[in-house]
This record gives sequence, structure tokens and C-alpha cells, in this order.
Amino acid sequence: MTAKVIDLEQYYREIWAHTPLSIKGRVTQVIGLVMEVSGLRPFVGEFCLVEVQKEAEPIAAEVVGFRQGRALLMPLGNLRGIGPGCRVLATGKPFYVNIGPDLVGKVLNGLGRPILGGDLEGPVMERPVDNQPPNPLERCSIDEVMATGVRAIDSLLTCGQGQRVGIFSGSGVGKSTLLGMISRYSDAEVNVIGLVGERGREVMDFINKDLGPEGLKRSVVIVSTSDRPALERVKAAQVATAVAEYFRDQGRRVILMMDSVTRYAMALREIGLAIGEPPATKGYTPSVFAALPRLLERSGTASTGSITGFYSVLVDGDDLNEPISDAVRGILDGHIILSRNLASRNHYPAIDVLGSTSRLMPYIVPSEHREQASQVLELLATYRDNEDLINIGAYVKGSNPRVDRAITYRENIERFLCQDMTEPVTWQQTMEAFAGLFHTP
Repeated sequence: MTAKVIDLEQYYREIWAHTPLSIKGRVTQVIGLVMEVSGLRPFVGEFCLVEVQKEAEPIAAEVVGFRQGRALLMPLGNLRGIGPGCRVLATGKPFYVNIGPDLVGKVLNGLGRPILGGDLEGPVMERPVDNQPPNPLERCSIDEVMATGVRAIDSLLTCGQGQRVGIFSGSGVGKSTLLGMISRYSDAEVNVIGLVGERGREVMDFINKDLGPEGLKRSVVIVSTSDRPALERVKAAQVATAVAEYFRDQGRRVILMMDSVTRYAMALREIGLAIGEPPATKGYTPSVFAALPRLLERSGTASTGSITGFYSVLVDGDDLNEPISDAVRGILDGHIILSRNLASRNHYPAIDVLGSTSRLMPYIVPSEHREQASQVLELLATYRDNEDLINIGAYVKGSNPRVDRAITYRENIERFLCQDMTEPVTWQQTMEAFAGLFHTP
């Protein structure tokens, strides 16, 4: 007897042609910023929709944890309108954002939706915002300079394409202005700028003044102001990184600027405390210190293209050893310190070159450049060590040749390191001025 062959292909087609049964949970209670939902078995990071009224749009939320068999969700919007019994639909996938080449020149909100520049046109692809960092064995070596257009950085703190640098400063010292200068004058093909937890007043000021039409023309700006929910502020940092990854995968030179990592960490702390995570250092939960390297390691080089990262860190009380500053400094490939003392003397950009460092500079610049930089730093350090004696007139000229030389060239060096925010400087111009620094006292 011959066995009958059954063609299963037609049954498969029938199954996939029908919409699967969707299971909906219900909100049981809301405590603070967290919703407890029963009747679902989602995974952490799953994107959900909470139905509030028949006429209103569902509220987007994300699964952030579990408690006693119930899922804990945090909204990506306002909690208003949510009550006991509201139905919750799990989508079965994490949060995605639409990305395409038409993003350049646009301003997006923290969820990746355009708020300035119109809707996306042309090819668009969905991309998860929480991606894995590149395989460390597939990263290309950093051997090319990324010119920032800022003399103090290009000469004494030279950055490479794919390097990650932290900009550490207190409030009001000029980090937004410095980021704007880099976005306008650097050699990058695309700038991706994440404004996380910024004041609402400063957003348009940054776009119109610091960034300007010239900078916006080749930039993508992602904005989530301080009044937005904590989860949206976290997503803004992830969306900015995902956008930068998209352009990097196309083989382009990308600069990712984030202002600030500290407010990203504060949003993570807010989420951790809301779901019952115990605080560790200065109220920051352990998950904050696990999430920081996961985000920061996503930038850098890959098999195609590079992301050069500039991450601003808002230093609490100007203490460079506070937990977030210390953790970020240990992850990145260099740090730029902005000095309040220099800013008070109208020295802009207020970069403390003696307290800053680029870990890759020795490997990407020629020996003549390194030697010149060493001489400049040595003269600045010598002058700083003897500044009190010089100011009160206690130093006698001729007592120490190194101090004499530091006094002779101090004005030249200070003038070279100062740069107006509207002054564009090419790499060639910086190198020519830097090479001739000691020729004319």
C-alpha cells in the first residue's frame, strides 16, 4: 500500500493568512510612574499599547520589570486617562524607530517622530533602538584624525575617527556652545545630536544659535526635554545612537553628540527606583552603571563607517569624581574638561587642556605634532605652578629659564587656544598656526 503524500504548504499559507489571537491584559493598579498589568506574559523591553478610551489614541508603554506575577509597565507618554481595568495589548516586539536618509536636517522627539522639517520621505526602514554594540574583534583600528574645527582640541587633544570623548563641565560653562562649534566646523558627513533632559527654553536656542542653519543642514537632532517621562528621555539617547548607527552602516563618517549622559543616567535612576530597585551610590541604582557602557560602547568604529562620540557630562557640584563622571571617564577614550575659572576670565572655549586628555592622540598624529603639543603643555604647567609668584611680582626674571619661556609665550598660547564661536578654522589653518606658535613671541 502506497503512503499518501500530504502537501502541507497550503495549510501553512492558510495559517499565516489569518490574524493570530491577541491576548490583552488589564491594568490592576498605578503606583507613581508604574502600571501593574495582569493577564500578560511579556518580556522586558516589549512595546505595549494601553487603551484608555474608544476615541483616544492608545498610550505607548514598555515592560520594565515584574512583581508577584504581574508585569510592570512605564508609559512613553502621560499617565492621564489610565485607570483600573484598562486593556493592555502586547505587540510582541521591542520599540522600533523609522529611519531613512531623509532624516538629515530634521528634528525628532524622543520617540523618533519628526517635529521639525516635515515627515520622512523616500526609503524608510524600521530599526530597534536598543541594539548590541559591535563585535570588538570586528572594529577597525582608529588611525585617521577627525578634525573638529576647534583649535584647542585639534592641536592638543586630537581626536580620531571613531573615538569616544567625554566633555565634563558644570552648568553654564559653555558645553552646548562647544558642541555647536563641532557640529558646524568638523569634518563629519552627518551629525546626530541628542538633547536629553534639556530645558525647553534652550532647545530652540541651541538649534537656531549654537547649531545654526549651516549645522542643521547636515544634522539630525533628537530632543526630549526635562518635562518628558523618564522612559522617553532614555529612549531619546537610544534613538540618537540608533540613527548614528544607521548612517555609520552606510559607510559614512558620523559624529554623535549627546547632551547629556548625566540626565540619561538620572532618567534610568528614576525608572529603577520606581520599580523598587535598591539605590547604590548617591541614589543611583546598579542598573544605571550596567546601562552606561551598553550605550557608550555602541559608538566607535565598525566594519563599515565610524561614529565619533562626544558625550557631555554635567558634573554635579564641579566634582569630577562623582559617580557618573567617574564611570563615564573610565569607559570613554578621552575627556575634555571645561573650567569655570577659564570661563570667568572670558576664555572660550573654556577647555582646561592640562586636565584633559585624548588617549588616541599619540597614535594618530606625527611625532612633530606630539613634540610641539608636549612643549605647549609643559609651558602652561610651568606658568600655572608659578602664577602666584608672577602675579605678585615676586618672581625675578632670569631666575629660571623655563619660567622665563613660559612667561614669554603665554600670551601667544592663550590667544591660540581662544576661539570665537563664529570663527571657522580648518585643520590646515590650525596646524599652520600651531607650528608657528613659538616663532613670534
